[in-house]
Amino acid sequence: MVLAKRIGQIKPSPTLAIDTKCKALAAQGVDIVNFGIGEPDFDTPDNIRQAAIQAIREGFTRYTAVGGIPDLKEAIIQKFKADNNLDYRPEEIVVSCGGKHSLYNLFQVLFERGDEVMVPAPYWVSYPPMLLLAEAVPVIVATPEDNGFKLTPERLRECLTPRTKGLILNSPSNPTGSVYTRQELEALAEVILEHHLFVISDDIYEKILFDGQEFVSLAQLDPELKARTFVLNGVSKTYAMTGWRIGYMAGLETVIKAVTKIQSQSTSNPNSIAQKAAVEALRGPQDSVAAMVQEFAWRRDDILSRLAQLPGVSCMRPGGAFYVFPNFSQYYKYLQPGPEESFSDVLANYLLEEAHVAVVAGSGFGEDNCLRFSYATSRERIATGVERLRQALEKLGG
Repeated sequence: MVLAKRIGQIKPSPTLAIDTKCKALAAQGVDIVNFGIGEPDFDTPDNIRQAAIQAIREGFTRYTAVGGIPDLKEAIIQKFKADNNLDYRPEEIVVSCGGKHSLYNLFQVLFERGDEVMVPAPYWVSYPPMLLLAEAVPVIVATPEDNGFKLTPERLRECLTPRTKGLILNSPSNPTGSVYTRQELEALAEVILEHHLFVISDDIYEKILFDGQEFVSLAQLDPELKARTFVLNGVSKTYAMTGWRIGYMAGLETVIKAVTKIQSQSTSNPNSIAQKAAVEALRGPQDSVAAMVQEFAWRRDDILSRLAQLPGVSCMRPGGAFYVFPNFSQYYKYLQPGPEESFSDVLANYLLEEAHVAVVAGSGFGEDNCLRFSYATSRERIATGVERLRQALEKLGG
């Protein structure tokens, strides 16, 4: 059978692939320390689960409006006002089946064949494939580690062409944990407005910040910029609700209407019960979020101190999210990649097989010198995993 050409342009998500491999090994009785999956290891808070149970008991199990129930849209509007001082109307909000679904729909609406979209690297693994599926051209813009893997106005200008239509920004970042300051965003805003770019602001890790960092979205800086910015968020990371699949987006009404039209012909509405749970997540007590962030901060410091003891490994200090992105390139001289393999792929496979430690190769994020570790796992597993890592690297370099 001959498949559509578009499927040949993309590969499976490397983060989900490594998690699938880990689960298969675990089913065979292998003890795997999984630093691969970007998912909080906490339970969804009880008040949120109870709201879902109540929705079931009340029979809230039928189709809803395609773009989200009114209660959830209103909760999202209140969240944007309280947290970001941004005003939106219900017609400027759409709820989708997870943040990834929101992005996919938006790319289908915004971009035509040949449109160029700036994707700062390291980037989340799914941005380029989803752009390719929209027939757009992902332009990968390398950012230096010594600048916290952050895009500068000068670097953005260098990569602009007459076909450039959009820019993706993710802060805090997956995979690096980098956080853009207000001043850095203001400098980028000048270039964005000058060249009339659309901005896709992926804010999914907004609440997971450390060291007193301030969260700032480009949409907050200027009314004209707000009109060109699409803010994407969701409940997955903040409330440990990855499996509930609720993401949302705010932006220009004409675009939101078009996104809703696409959604009406693909998934229809997001899960009705999960929508009721998301209302409670946004409106209910937020103490569980603070507790989770406090624990992530401890784990970040712990894994950084342990990685610092590994010879030849360097790692920038992330300001948010729950990832570290250490540089392992000093060990690449011991590796021999095959014709279609990257160094980080080979090292990640070696660590899984030799140390039973799962990490994600940096090649999937556009930075082959690094490996991504998610520290959304217990303190004990972090200690065990890094010790196994130390022994495996010692054996590799010995």
